[in-house]
Amino acid sequence: MTTVELRERIHVTENEQQIFDLLVRAVTNFSPETKLRVAGGWVRDKLLGKESNDIDIAIEKMLANKFLKKLNKYLLSQGKDKVQGHVIKSKPTNNGQQSLETVKMHIYNHSIDLVHLRSEKYEENSRHPVNVEFGTPEKDAYRRDLTMNSLFYNLHTGLVEDFTGRGINDLKCGRIATPLPARVSFMDDPLRVLRAIRFGARFGFTLDEEVKEAASSEELKVALAVKISKERIGNEIDLMISGNDPVQAVTYLLDLKLFGLVFALPSSSEPAPSDNCGSQCRTYMEAMWNLIQTPGLGNFSAEQRRHALYAALLLPFRKMVYNNNKGKLVPVVNYIFKESMKRKSKDAETVVNIHRAMGRFLSLILHLQLKNNDVSQDKGEWGTDVFDSLEYISRKGRLELPATSKTRVLAGFLLRDIKDLWRVALLASLLLCTDDDMNLGSQLDKKREIYLTVHDTIRELRLDTIWDLKPLVAGSDIIKALQPRDSGPEISKWQHRLLTWQLAYPKGMPLRQKSAKRTKVA
Repeated sequence: MTTVELRERIHVTENEQQIFDLLVRAVTNFSPETKLRVAGGWVRDKLLGKESNDIDIAIEKMLANKFLKKLNKYLLSQGKDKVQGHVIKSKPTNNGQQSLETVKMHIYNHSIDLVHLRSEKYEENSRHPVNVEFGTPEKDAYRRDLTMNSLFYNLHTGLVEDFTGRGINDLKCGRIATPLPARVSFMDDPLRVLRAIRFGARFGFTLDEEVKEAASSEELKVALAVKISKERIGNEIDLMISGNDPVQAVTYLLDLKLFGLVFALPSSSEPAPSDNCGSQCRTYMEAMWNLIQTPGLGNFSAEQRRHALYAALLLPFRKMVYNNNKGKLVPVVNYIFKESMKRKSKDAETVVNIHRAMGRFLSLILHLQLKNNDVSQDKGEWGTDVFDSLEYISRKGRLELPATSKTRVLAGFLLRDIKDLWRVALLASLLLCTDDDMNLGSQLDKKREIYLTVHDTIRELRLDTIWDLKPLVAGSDIIKALQPRDSGPEISKWQHRLLTWQLAYPKGMPLRQKSAKRTKVA
């Protein structure tokens, strides 16, 4: 069992104390019987010795909007400016009551949420409560998702309050548990299962046995599919992938047999997924996670890291397609993002583009390492246009291609397609490198060495911003010069040839070849 060291007392910053003192003075003035507490994540993080900006003030027996109005009346009486607040109301319950009212306000350069203490009742087909009433601190603590999120910090006494009697102990033991019996809590709101997994991975805590049993039950899977929207599920998965241990989060999803539910596939796909597809997804993601954290690889933005991990996680689906409702073959990865998780189309497009770039990178890695020009044509990955343009330039101009020109042209077209995600695509392609097929090694240190070598070669070839390269001749000028009947295909062909020439001769044509060409013309 994990043992976590907790602080004996919560450290309140000067700015936080200024806020708390103002709120206590105000509520003492206009409603002395009303008590204020900080709830949830802020208390948890402070006990763990972490700073937190997530301040949620729980108000006893008063709605948040009413509290804001009384607070502003008090501030005006003291000759101070009012606090600006934004009221967020949830959908009414079945009996017409407002289920939840939250006020977001900004005070002393800090954003704060105001909510009232409450108790809730749920019905079978919805995660939203059907009845919400003012509640005691104890009832409010028991309605929360996890024991470690059920702690309060009393602004009047400066003490931590653990009304479930388990919050502090579970936090010390590094245990993810629920205030209510896990089955009851999860069936009320099945999204809590994914939150339990996310927090378990985030803090490196273990899931309580009761939590694991309830989370892996068939009735929970049904409830998760019926009660929780795809958007909510996708948002939780996104937070897991962007967290500090996405591999552990995916491991929990596999262990609890939830992986296939959150990353649901279309009813039919070609080829069909393997039986151990989920384990393969985890293996690739773990390899990417270890690789992207290797020292010396340079900085990846949070978004680049996120796309790199998704690309690795979904790598076993790279070549799988399905028939959409328009009869078109579409990558299964598109379905996972847009249907199973309801994520942005841009996410699907980005990961699909990374997957497509991987095969092209694989055919170039060895040549970029060795800086040679011996690249064979691979119609499956490249098509024929690049090689046709190179052949045309060489034949018509009777030009000798520079030593690395073919490699530079192919890599240039690849990077122009993938743009600033080329480093992510390169990393992802290394996941497919093995001793058997490319003699490139499968160990982490070897892959790091390959990445750095290829990365440096691309920079030496001045390709790292090649997508910004302007064309030598504008399309309109080509039309004027050629005056073709069918301008579209002809213009595209010549634009491709011109770009190929630019990539093959980044410094322009060598003087001796220019001289030879002039002699021939004379």
